[in-house]
Amino acid sequence: MENASKIQPTQANSEQQESLSDMTFSLHQNEQQKALSGVIARIRKSLDIDTIFKITVTEVRQLLKTDRVSVFRFYPELGWEGEFIYEDVGAEWGSALGAKLHDQCFTEDFAEKYQQGRIKAIANIYQVNASNCYIQILERFQVRANITAPLIKGKDLWGLLCIHQCSSPHQWEASQIEFVQLIAEHLGVALQQADYLEQVKLQSAQLAQAKAREKTAVWQKTIAITIEKIRQFLDLESIFHTSTAELRQMLNADRVAIYRFNPDWSGEFVFESVAEGWISLIDEKSLRPELNENVSECNAKDLGKPPVTDTYLQDTKGGSFGRCEVYRVCNDIYSAGFSDCYINILEIYQARAYVIIAIYDGQNLWGLLAVYQNARSRDWQKDEVYFLTQVSTQLGVALQQAESLKQVQIQAQKLAKAAERERKAAQREKALAATVEKIRQSLDIDTIFATSTEEVRRLLEVDRVTIYRFRADGSGEFVAESLAPGWTPVKEIVPAMSTTGYAYADDYLQQTQAGDFANGKTLIIKDIYSTDYSIPYIALLQLMEARSYIIVPIFQGEKLWGLLAAYQNIKPRDWQEDEVDLLMQIGTQLGVGLQQAELLEQTQRQKEELTQTLKELQNTQSQLIQSEKMAGLGQLVAGVAHEINNPISFIYGNMTYVTEHTENLFKLLHLYQKQYPKLTGEIEEQAAALDLYFIADDLPKILTSMKMGAERISQLVLSLRIFSRLDEAGIKPINLHEGIDSTLLILQHRLQPQTNSFAIEVIKQYGELPPVVCYAAQMNQVFMNILNNAIDALENLATSGKIIENPKIWIRTEVIEENTILICITDNGCGIPEMMRSRIFEPFFTTKQPGQGIGLGLSISYQIIVEKHGGNIKCVSEAGKGCEFWIEIPMKRTVS
Repeated sequence: MENASKIQPTQANSEQQESLSDMTFSLHQNEQQKALSGVIARIRKSLDIDTIFKITVTEVRQLLKTDRVSVFRFYPELGWEGEFIYEDVGAEWGSALGAKLHDQCFTEDFAEKYQQGRIKAIANIYQVNASNCYIQILERFQVRANITAPLIKGKDLWGLLCIHQCSSPHQWEASQIEFVQLIAEHLGVALQQADYLEQVKLQSAQLAQAKAREKTAVWQKTIAITIEKIRQFLDLESIFHTSTAELRQMLNADRVAIYRFNPDWSGEFVFESVAEGWISLIDEKSLRPELNENVSECNAKDLGKPPVTDTYLQDTKGGSFGRCEVYRVCNDIYSAGFSDCYINILEIYQARAYVIIAIYDGQNLWGLLAVYQNARSRDWQKDEVYFLTQVSTQLGVALQQAESLKQVQIQAQKLAKAAERERKAAQREKALAATVEKIRQSLDIDTIFATSTEEVRRLLEVDRVTIYRFRADGSGEFVAESLAPGWTPVKEIVPAMSTTGYAYADDYLQQTQAGDFANGKTLIIKDIYSTDYSIPYIALLQLMEARSYIIVPIFQGEKLWGLLAAYQNIKPRDWQEDEVDLLMQIGTQLGVGLQQAELLEQTQRQKEELTQTLKELQNTQSQLIQSEKMAGLGQLVAGVAHEINNPISFIYGNMTYVTEHTENLFKLLHLYQKQYPKLTGEIEEQAAALDLYFIADDLPKILTSMKMGAERISQLVLSLRIFSRLDEAGIKPINLHEGIDSTLLILQHRLQPQTNSFAIEVIKQYGELPPVVCYAAQMNQVFMNILNNAIDALENLATSGKIIENPKIWIRTEVIEENTILICITDNGCGIPEMMRSRIFEPFFTTKQPGQGIGLGLSISYQIIVEKHGGNIKCVSEAGKGCEFWIEIPMKRTVS
């Protein structure tokens, strides 16, 4: 009995080891270890202390095959009072679960030993030395034998693991006691772990509370920020775009949308922010037929639907939201009890969970704010719903503000339009005055039309302005147009209408004598498609792309001259009275401008006639002067040539005889000298005085020089005869090079260096020219005029103080284009300024100083080359860079 009731120490002594060895023979060691390992593994596997104890009491009772296994927990703060909190008991025995015990003698008999980790094994309660109170407790639970192992949590006695045998006493084996001890130790470890986990959970809960408080603060801040952003915008579009994007980002949702009700309670999604990869409820038109079909099947009940475009919300005037319901929350559509058809609708929208908040504009339901979670279900938090209600409230405030702002803007727009009308009226009055002034200033009808159409289009801000002119037979044409960019000009449209509308319209105006326009009527059409108008006009106007127009008549005096029209394309236009008045005033001023232009045209015509008459007189005068000049010059040259020719012919003819006689006399003298070598004193004196030897040497030279001079005079006479061409009547083929050379010979005295002057080098670049049929004397006159001008330019450049290193004149001739002779005369003189170059061929215009020329040379040259010979003459020059005259003469051309 004593051995059975002994308190077993935690560390087995040698006797116990021997007893344990003996018992090992009765139990299979492998099975025991396997069973123990299984229980321990299941204890370690679980982190929940409740699960651990339930598993332990069940499996320990099965392994030890006892009647009850229970866990008793102490409450030290109550003086070692405790209760059974876990048990596994046979069906025939009463349960100790929940029984509370308080043993007065527990502290004295067992507490200290249990705290030391000792196990108490009792084979028979009636054979153990224990207090009566302890025996009474065991009897209460029908215990006949037991093992009690302490459960130590850290250093404290937490409770007891109790193994009860109720049917009879039981001799406990050492392996069973060791088994219970190991189980108790692992339960103690599990208790300690559970306590640690409890502390961790507590800390986690505290941390979660702190995070919750922080999250609440963040939500409050977020609400404030979101509300501030909403208030920053004044237009609803920006507000809703910003709100949906911000809410989706803050809530980490897949979609945030705003649904707006129409006045008839139908509605549609108007704004949306959707994550990538999900369809748009606004743009996905392909979903509408399938959605509407499914929605119509679900209209029987209010299931807290999201704001879809359906007839239910329309029929029920907003559903539950129309009955002042603020929000609806769905964490998972598949566990919300929705009907299959409604789930199909939500699946079409890819929604798995949602929150819907009503948006009120004052007291009226305006729309709904919907937040969707598509990828998964979601447990919506209260602070999230609260946040959405706050945003919805602010959106309602924004709606009211926007409505107020809209009213203010409407009023402001009305005031602005009134002010704009007044401003435009003043501007048009000013512009009208300016346009009228421009019309009156201009005397050119094309300029008047271009200015008027452009100004009218700008003032009226129209697409097209045209001016139509009537012909004498009543038909007409468009003569001016101002067109905005992007439209087809009327001159390209009219040819296409030659057999259709334009022809009919033109015939109509012709047959009706311009219709009512002849009576001063103005035609105002706001919309051609809402006017009972003739088909021809519609066809023409459609091609002109006109939708609305004004046409006013233009009178030249009492006669209808044409029409002024302003067109508005694409859309109708309500023409204002001041706009019509503006166009009528412009039409009136165009009539005045036409009268002025007609008077100007008459004046210009008379001026042109006078100018032509003056020009003819000047030409006649210049021709008379030139004819008289050339006649006088020809006669003078011919007379001089004749007078010189007679004596020079006598002199040149006798030079041969004088030379012959002189030679004979010198032969006779030489013969005398040979026959009479001894001279008398008188002869010697006379020979010395006469310098006979010098005379004999110099006299032949004198005769040779006289002969050369006579030949030179003869050539000069020939050049004068060639230049004057008095012996040649009419036109005939001539050698132009001879005429140029004769002219140069006459001007030789100006080309040679004079006192304090310089020589002018003439460079000839003659080509192979055939005889040219022309007036020879007149062509020589052209060469004389141009070469004289070139020499004058070189001399003027020298007299002005500018140094000319190599003054030159180039004369180049060639055949061009197979039937034209080109003669170029170029100098490197002072050149002709551009402003004078255009007038050098005018009669009596000269660039020379007064007294140096009368301005007829180049004018006469122009007449000779262009009018007489059908050629061309032009000047190429720059001031300070010389001058070049190009003379072109046709080779085979009948000369006038």
